[in-house]
Amino acid sequence: MTKKIIVNGKENIPKKGAILFMANHPNGLIDPLIITTNNPRTNYFLTRAASFKKPLVRWFLNSLNLIPIYRIRDGVNQLNKNKEVFERCFNLLDNQKALMIFPEGSHDKRRTVRSLSKGFSRIVFGAIERNPKLQIQIIPVGITYQDSSSYPFKVSLNYGTPILANDFYKSNLNHSDIKEIKDVISDQLKTLSVHIPLTEEYGKLIEKLSSANIDFTKVDEVNSMIQSNIIIKRERGINLVKFLKPIVILNSFIPWLFWKYVKNKVTDFEFISTFKFGVGSLTVIPFFLMNSYIIYNLFTLKSSIIYFSCSILILLIYSKFHSTPAR
Repeated sequence: MTKKIIVNGKENIPKKGAILFMANHPNGLIDPLIITTNNPRTNYFLTRAASFKKPLVRWFLNSLNLIPIYRIRDGVNQLNKNKEVFERCFNLLDNQKALMIFPEGSHDKRRTVRSLSKGFSRIVFGAIERNPKLQIQIIPVGITYQDSSSYPFKVSLNYGTPILANDFYKSNLNHSDIKEIKDVISDQLKTLSVHIPLTEEYGKLIEKLSSANIDFTKVDEVNSMIQSNIIIKRERGINLVKFLKPIVILNSFIPWLFWKYVKNKVTDFEFISTFKFGVGSLTVIPFFLMNSYIIYNLFTLKSSIIYFSCSILILLIYSKFHSTPAR
């Protein structure tokens, strides 16, 4: 469950035809989950091969249409496997499917659009070279979280204007040709998500925005503030469900303790909400069911049903309305 997902630009997504979605990447495995559940197309994702090492995880990722992509850090010998990966991408696009990549190459919680790798150009132009009649639309996707380490979270998901890859294709592509399409995509991403250039002033600007209690999911407003350097402070709203927090923790005490243990093991900040989502999904409902069964045996079926229903309702209300500070 999420607090609030704000989706803009869905009308930009063609119902048919080959598409390459290109998104910024602030939040680990949560990013593809947010996109695929708020997208009318069935998506195939390219993700780092290191995530596929364990058999159970590999099965799960394959079931989500995730495709491993190999990097130098995976071993030089592994890079040859990318030939098969690219062939699969060519076939997917040739069959009018939707493919998604994160062209920054890795996840990063900083509120900036980083340099795009050129790997995507090999995919789209390779597919067009194989089938010159194939039309491929590139759609930039901007993701902005109020706090990427928090789950449930508030997030803005913005789909950009389609870019016809064929307009940039040449039989003899050079560095400047690839840079041209990269710049067009990057410029859109910088308007679709909150973008703060990585200069010496980055840290100070983030601190100013956070202190002003800015709603980062209002992307256009925040980017306008950044460009004008005029920060408009937002009054903190009253947290009407704050009193529910101890009830939620007490009623899910074992899952909460387990999450605290897991959180200390997470070394990559960008994966905190991913693991929190996973722990919550796997433990909270089973814990409520176990408690319901105990109540049923000690009291009545009606008492058990009332407990389970109230537990779910309180959790939903708290998740939906609890305010998330800007970070």
